[in-house]
Amino acid sequence: MSRFLLARLVRLVAKMFICSGVVFASLYVAPGGPLAAITRGRLLTPEAQDELIRLYHLNDPFLDRFLSWLGNALLGDLGTSYVARQPVIDMIGPRLMVTVSLVLYAGLIIVLAGVGLGVLAAVRGGRVDGAIVAGFSALAAIPGFVASAVLLAVFAVGLGLFPSFGAGTGFLDRVWHLTLPAVALAVAAVGYVGRVTRTAVIAEKSREHVTTAVSRGMRPREVLVSHVLRNALVPITTSVGLTIAGLIASSVVVENVFSLDGVGSLLIESVNNKDFPVVQGVSLVLVASFVVVNTVVDLLYPVLDPRIRRGALL
Repeated sequence: MSRFLLARLVRLVAKMFICSGVVFASLYVAPGGPLAAITRGRLLTPEAQDELIRLYHLNDPFLDRFLSWLGNALLGDLGTSYVARQPVIDMIGPRLMVTVSLVLYAGLIIVLAGVGLGVLAAVRGGRVDGAIVAGFSALAAIPGFVASAVLLAVFAVGLGLFPSFGAGTGFLDRVWHLTLPAVALAVAAVGYVGRVTRTAVIAEKSREHVTTAVSRGMRPREVLVSHVLRNALVPITTSVGLTIAGLIASSVVVENVFSLDGVGSLLIESVNNKDFPVVQGVSLVLVASFVVVNTVVDLLYPVLDPRIRRGALL
């Protein structure tokens, strides 16, 4: 195993340990505490309270509780819901596929629209460039909840072209149901990724090796693919990776607007119900997804540009 890969894996483990600690600690200092959430506000005898404290180990040292919870989480046990009385992992599992499908769909839109239009703006220049840049600026300023409300009102309620709620069943039906949520989730990100792509391509076009290739008579398409885009992939990949990782958290708002049964809506429900184990489990899954996506992006850098690996080893 290379030192570069080993260093990234060590960072992944360290980040996950720190983030899981923050997730666990933040909920135990929330107003009301876990005992109030377990009892749902009911008055209990002191004996019953003592039994609950013993059963849920609420008087154990914080570090012991955290390590026990983390160890169980690594084995796939995220605890039991205070409200539904079901294993948290069983509640998250079916909803996770909805969120993953939504994020992947939005990511595809971001890559096709953001990267594609960014390259077009950089290559064509002139009025085309100006129009696309203006469009990127407008898109980047639109919050996800605003885009969701407008798309829902126009294309679902007004025109009736798309469903207004639900994730659908089967591949084609799910694509149809998730189109508006995915567009709403991707709108602002398209503007950001598009501007980064345009800037990166324009910067590479002015490089000496590119002008040399043009002067030697290479075809414009070959210069664009072999010299410009190849070297612009690192900033483009960074922007796309960070954006898609951010969509995991942003999906919470979109899922609620379109009534999707994803982990985002489960998180909101659990917060409202003060269902601590579910909130902890969903938060851990969201944080883990964000950290893993960023680590994957880091691992792609030396593949896209071997100089990064060599620099990291010096």
